[in-house]
Amino acid sequence: QVQLVESGGGLVQAAGSLRLSCASSGIRFSFYDMGWYRQAPGKQRDLVATITSRDITNYKDSVNGRFTISRDNAKNTVYLQMNSLKPEDTAVYYCRTDIGLTNYWGQGTQVTVSS
Repeated sequence: QVQLVESGGGLVQAAGSLRLSCASSGIRFSFYDMGWYRQAPGKQRDLVATITSRDITNYKDSVNGRFTISRDNAKNTVYLQMNSLKPEDTAVYYCRTDIGLTNYWGQGTQVTVSS
């Protein structure tokens, strides 16, 4: 059974930092691309960053240069280091992987940035 469990969210002041983690189980983690998404209240869920199985990364324009996605295949975990946080980064953050035609999501972790 595939499971993704996010952690590391919380309340932080603007310009602060947080590191999110997403621990996976039930998959051969190193084989799969991973992504971080976020959903703010009343808005659609948007892609934030992705990392391929070969460590190629891609970022949403508004977070490029502030956020860093990385993975530790030995720990079956993907991370999102978030620096210089802004109030508009406030959202529930989810990790996701796609296996075949199936999307797997974690339960999400809340990030709140106060001004």
